[in-house]
Amino acid sequence: MAMRQTPLTCSGHTRPVVDLAFSGITPYGYFLISACKDGKPMLRQGDTGDWIGTFLGHKGAVWGATLNKEATKAATAAADFTAKVWDAVSGDEVLTLAHKHIVKSVNFTQDSSCLLTGGNDKTIRIYDINKPEAEPQEITGHTSAIKKALWCNNDTQILSAADDKTVRLWDRTSTAVVKQLSFDMSVSSMEYIPDGEVLVITYGKTIAFYNALSLDLIKTVDAPASIHSASLHPDKDFFVAGGDDFKLYKYDYSTKEELESYKGHFGPVHCVRFSPDGELYASGSEDGTLRLWQTEVGKTYGLWKCVLPEELVSENSDTIYCTPAAPEIKA
Repeated sequence: MAMRQTPLTCSGHTRPVVDLAFSGITPYGYFLISACKDGKPMLRQGDTGDWIGTFLGHKGAVWGATLNKEATKAATAAADFTAKVWDAVSGDEVLTLAHKHIVKSVNFTQDSSCLLTGGNDKTIRIYDINKPEAEPQEITGHTSAIKKALWCNNDTQILSAADDKTVRLWDRTSTAVVKQLSFDMSVSSMEYIPDGEVLVITYGKTIAFYNALSLDLIKTVDAPASIHSASLHPDKDFFVAGGDDFKLYKYDYSTKEELESYKGHFGPVHCVRFSPDGELYASGSEDGTLRLWQTEVGKTYGLWKCVLPEELVSENSDTIYCTPAAPEIKA
């Protein structure tokens, strides 16, 4: 019998959801933060999508959001020319870091002591969160707006993707470019997997996998539509991608075979990420919602419970419905 995917819908945002990130696994579970053009990033319980709180303070669209591993700190990047650091437990604003232009990307070091930012002023900045009055370290070289900047290699190096159609690997200490990739078009997204040092890059209809340290190409996969984001499962068995055609695609990482495709959103998919335990993946869309999708359809997990009630199974039915207990999670 076929299993039908039933995503959990997380509403509450009023504009397109453009970025999302999970924390690590904590004693209280794991958490999910979403960045939205409504200027109000939201924190949710990761496995259920239950709304926990909204970070209020930005005066423009929020383009990037992240959590530290312990889910004690959050950071956001916004169109009001600021990046903000928040106490993710109380929801209080801890720091406002002024920039010269729109900020698109934020990323914590593993020990949460430093914050990496990037944006439309083409400059990567490293802030010491424990010394907010100190000037940030600045790294220049990109010739167009930076879309994403990420720590890698145990925070000794930095990966950045920009509208100048390049991805660059920088040395943190010397600020020199170690390696550079050039593309025929702008990169739409970038994900770094520390375990195994894998870099996932999307551009056009292509999902590409690179060694994050050498920037050597591992493999590419072409999707049926323009892709905005992709995420590799923690076990590297498969990956998911979403883009212009409103669908989520799931592929076998080894064979590159398309395993499934699901349409749940009512607009292009801007971001997709696997949870830290790999049990689900979250997607954010132009339609203003986040959706949580089961990695293994039919497994009882979070709010999903797979049952076979007699009234749902007819003689002619070959579909099992794995239904969430609360299909829409509102803020």
